[in-house]
Amino acid sequence: MRLRPDQLATHLRKALASLYLVHGEEVLLAQEAADAIRAAARERGHVERECLTVSAGFDWNALRQSLASPSLFASRRLLELRLGDAKPGETGSKALIECAARPAADVVLLVTAGKLDWQVQKGRWFTALESAGVAVAAQAVEARQLPAWIERRMRSRGLNPTADAVALLSERMEGNLLAAAQEIEKLLLLTDGQPLGAEAILLAVGDCARYNIYDWVEAALLGQPERTARILSGLRGEGVEPALVNWALHREIRTLAALAFARDRRQGLEAVFAAHKVWEKRKPTLLQASQRLDLAGCRRLLRDCARADRLIKGIEPGSPWEALLDNGLRLAGVALLPDRPGWSQDS
Repeated sequence: MRLRPDQLATHLRKALASLYLVHGEEVLLAQEAADAIRAAARERGHVERECLTVSAGFDWNALRQSLASPSLFASRRLLELRLGDAKPGETGSKALIECAARPAADVVLLVTAGKLDWQVQKGRWFTALESAGVAVAAQAVEARQLPAWIERRMRSRGLNPTADAVALLSERMEGNLLAAAQEIEKLLLLTDGQPLGAEAILLAVGDCARYNIYDWVEAALLGQPERTARILSGLRGEGVEPALVNWALHREIRTLAALAFARDRRQGLEAVFAAHKVWEKRKPTLLQASQRLDLAGCRRLLRDCARADRLIKGIEPGSPWEALLDNGLRLAGVALLPDRPGWSQDS
């Protein structure tokens, strides 16, 4: 069975499985999911807890022995296996498949892991655990989903936020769910049940947003100029190398140029996606951006990326960050004046 973190509480109120797998890159969601499973296990009499941490040279027989050994202090136990970012390998995969096939009586096995790519999730050990128990994927909350997540979180804690407060907190916490949860707890101490407006957020909450270069490119592709500018400012403040930012933008524009080229010739686009290794979930974003940018526009932006590269290397005078901002805004659909820094003369 596969569940989202927000579905776990309902499941645990109804039943307690003998096997859980919690995995994903969002630390807060993974931590809270594991805590909820531990609490549910304690409520049902699994008061003894044992932890095994997988590292280099881990003896997988220790897992088999722990599952087979009777409890010393209680009739029911919770056994945690912490994979982290470790790969189980052939020996570990075999042990995990055995555990899934033959669950131990009166033992709840909780396996925790970091982010697992799609290849791992199609592997035998993962599918065995998922089929035999419950898999909870703690995936990162996307920017478009964050306001709803924050509002649910605030209301579940007894806060009564306005729409402006939710929007502002989402902007300041983007990419940093743990900081968002901490700020919500702080706001709980500062309010007395009254409606919580944007003014209170401005006074009480700092800007804790975290971004990466892919967030920036994504915002530009989605046609979000304000967010594009805000993320780039954050990347600059965090000391991200402008060369990396320019590389990410150049890569996406090359894909858009290939899509425009294929469309002009009435060719299928799936071959382009396959050649550029575009994931299925990213195809709609690229298709949306390709509606704003024809082949000539792509070529202009590629030339602008080349100019940004020369600025980064000091070959030409000027600010690479200004050029990156202009290029990102153009990709987002903003028509800038030709005499702005970073605009190609032949555009």
